[in-house]
Amino acid sequence: MRTRAIPSSGEALPVIGLGTWQTFDVGGGAAARAPLRKVLKAFFDGGGRVVDSSPMYGSSESVVGELCTDLGICEPLFLATKVWTRGREQGIREMQRSIERMRAGRMDLMQVHNLLDVEAHTKTLLEWKAAKRVRYIGVTHYASSGHAAMERALQAKQYDFVQINYSLDEPEAERRLLPLARELGVAVLVNRPFASGGMFRRVRGKPLPPWAAELGIQSWAQYFLKWIVAHPAISCVIPATANPEHVRDNLGAGLGALPDEAQRAHMAQAYDAI
Repeated sequence: MRTRAIPSSGEALPVIGLGTWQTFDVGGGAAARAPLRKVLKAFFDGGGRVVDSSPMYGSSESVVGELCTDLGICEPLFLATKVWTRGREQGIREMQRSIERMRAGRMDLMQVHNLLDVEAHTKTLLEWKAAKRVRYIGVTHYASSGHAAMERALQAKQYDFVQINYSLDEPEAERRLLPLARELGVAVLVNRPFASGGMFRRVRGKPLPPWAAELGIQSWAQYFLKWIVAHPAISCVIPATANPEHVRDNLGAGLGALPDEAQRAHMAQAYDAI
């Protein structure tokens, strides 16, 4: 698995991670959780480490915590979640609850979800980071409409991470936000790498370009993911899945060659032509 260094520390992260939006919100039933145990095991066995969640995602934090405890892999995972509420005290209570649910002890990355009450929560997060209750702090957004606000937040130079949407369908971040993150030394997590599945619907029934094999691409998922992680500003992309075969396929995008700038442009042109 390829890795990228977190700029603020030099710590290496595998470039393919795991999101939990919708997929891990399954409640307490053993039957519903069984496939997710296989997903988490396949992810870990394949070299994945970053698992991202949020209190917004229903039971996802608790499911991740219980399954990684059952598998005995909580410690080596890089666990990330978010604060998604208003008010300093409410934020503190929510973050404490998230750490307990994910069985993290100390959270690797705590992020302000969609910049909600970002000033209040950032003050707390800086205190928690100094006290080593969290290792890294960041801000997130899921839509290109939030990128200008994200730029303003990054200019404060307080964050280790930024999490944004970026894909062949939603490439807007590469205009200003990705260059800014690279300039400021901020690690970038990518959400919505498949544009909520819309990209798969677009290519359904379409064969991969023959030249994709030269980059070790064996599926459209790998095509989409390799295009993302080949950007030098990207630290890790976090596709969500509840299917063990899909997680193995996604992990394949972190292996082998990555497209260079000209090849990325060719990949984008080929996708746009579909």
